[in-house]
Amino acid sequence: MCGIAGLAFPRGGRVVDPALIGAISRALAHRGPDDAGWLACQAGKISTGSEFPPSVTAEAVLLHRRLSIVDLSTAGHQPMGSPDGRFWITFNGEIYNYVELRRELASLGHAFRTNTDTEVLLAAFSAWGGECVNRLKGMFAFGILDARENKLMLARDFFGIKPLYHASWREGWAFASEIKPLLLLPGVSRRADPQRTADYLRFGQTDHGDGTMFADVRQVPPACWIEIDLKRPEPGQARRYWRLEARAPADPGVAESAGRLRGLFLDSVRLHLRSDVPVGAALSGGIDSSAILCAMRYLEPGLDIHAFSYLADEPAVNEERWIDIAGGAAKAVVHKTRPVPDEIAGDLESLIRIQEEPFGSMSIYAQRRVFRLASEAGIRVMLDGQGADELFAGYRYYVAARAASLIRQGRWAELARYAGPAAGFPGLGWTGLFGNTAGYLLAGKAQDLARLLIGRQIFPRWLNMDWFRERGAAPRDTNYTAAREVLKDSLLASVTSTSLPHLLRYEDRNSMAFSIESRVPFLTTDLAEFAFSLPENRLVAPDGGTKAVLREALKGIVPDRILNRRDKIGFAVPDANWMRRLSPWTGSILDGETARTIPQLRIAECRDRWRRFAKTGRGFDLAMWRWINFIEWVRIFGVETA
Repeated sequence: MCGIAGLAFPRGGRVVDPALIGAISRALAHRGPDDAGWLACQAGKISTGSEFPPSVTAEAVLLHRRLSIVDLSTAGHQPMGSPDGRFWITFNGEIYNYVELRRELASLGHAFRTNTDTEVLLAAFSAWGGECVNRLKGMFAFGILDARENKLMLARDFFGIKPLYHASWREGWAFASEIKPLLLLPGVSRRADPQRTADYLRFGQTDHGDGTMFADVRQVPPACWIEIDLKRPEPGQARRYWRLEARAPADPGVAESAGRLRGLFLDSVRLHLRSDVPVGAALSGGIDSSAILCAMRYLEPGLDIHAFSYLADEPAVNEERWIDIAGGAAKAVVHKTRPVPDEIAGDLESLIRIQEEPFGSMSIYAQRRVFRLASEAGIRVMLDGQGADELFAGYRYYVAARAASLIRQGRWAELARYAGPAAGFPGLGWTGLFGNTAGYLLAGKAQDLARLLIGRQIFPRWLNMDWFRERGAAPRDTNYTAAREVLKDSLLASVTSTSLPHLLRYEDRNSMAFSIESRVPFLTTDLAEFAFSLPENRLVAPDGGTKAVLREALKGIVPDRILNRRDKIGFAVPDANWMRRLSPWTGSILDGETARTIPQLRIAECRDRWRRFAKTGRGFDLAMWRWINFIEWVRIFGVETA
């Protein structure tokens, strides 16, 4: 797990500014505090080192900051070259099946000098070219320089667990693990992207597609390659190497489906435990994090397990009871953190700098505190349950998506039996079931009418729609689908665009801020393809129960009391309570100079709504958090909003 960056210069290269290289490396230092390296390539000739020299001419520069997880020796220094000097890699991530790949490559005649997964990945690329990625089990973002062909190739893992951004600048083209290094480059503006600003402010959507909130900064999409010709360093078209698709469902029955899932899950956790440094687990008390923790104990009876949990200061969202049940079953040492609103105000600026783009709620702060707690305990690797909700239908809106499937397919008798229990899902009710189901089935004006019928504004008064229309942008609600299997289509959207991408960004930044490698064992191609091969009633049960097949698969590993939970909390925080207790601080942001300069918001309307909530405690909306987050993001990053 590391930080990577690179620059490509057109027309025969440039004399590289060592101050700029140093600034980029320092901006990534938290991702790799253990080692630093650079590579310069000019006309196929390679120079490497640790401290960048004062005068280097190069067509391409690769940078690396190392967090040592596998093979802690200096042999893991990067950028790393192939034995023949043709290929050079800067790599961020972890290849969990590197042991098996190493054996296969050794049988083909490859010799290895280190015990790193980096060298295995480099050998795999030398042997199989770009097709090597489909043999990998892991998370990765890397750049490979072909010194012979004068090309640079970038690749990002199947789900986008590891980030990879790029931008054109005054002297060429660049990539990096984070956005901040790219903002250091002359010619990269800090202009806000109008469409993505609309998506965020109205619906809290970020991280979808290949763009970012910064108009000049793009990202390599998950499961894609990008190739750059160093003679003309502009990124080519992203080339997809893997695509998750809903296959025609095969139903081997409950027992066989659960058994297959159990085996895939345990195999994944076993691989994710490979590490030369201490491994811990994030524990919320829900099914997914409990599954990871209990599987660790199931697979490694003698393992010294430490779990890290957030406790809310409001009983409705406090999961301490479930945390203690899971921790006790796994015989884990459980560390707990209980943040309070006053701490948030002091930490928010740091959190926004870390996250680089706005985020949806203050739950991201709770996650940050968990990783800080793990860092204080000396943990360098954490396992987390991220992705299970999106693959196995864990959120309450998937209950409505299943109802929409039954309607689309004309299965009225099943719907009649399903609707009552489904409406009883905690936090849903008949209004929520109706509203969310309509959102999946209705498009355009019909969906707008449905919103009005359940009391939701299409375009709220606090949003300056004139500004967005002038720029050809408008908020987009992505719930509608024309598919017959609405649930499957909704899950696919969650994995690829609406939910998982921003959750993975939150996790990456919060963990790497404390130099911790966060691993997500549910996110493997084997598990994802299996989930999307199942019929929908194996995901959401006929009684509206979520994660049906996963609950069955985990029996005997996770305590029944947790598997039988029907509520869904996760890393939830008491947003309304915290926001109100932060009232003086929040009010000062809405009244501040930056807020007055932001044309996307009708700030007077925002202030009025906020003051009514602060006075009465009624009328809270997460949009209020988005106002605050957006205003502070603009201030901290100097974002151009006009």
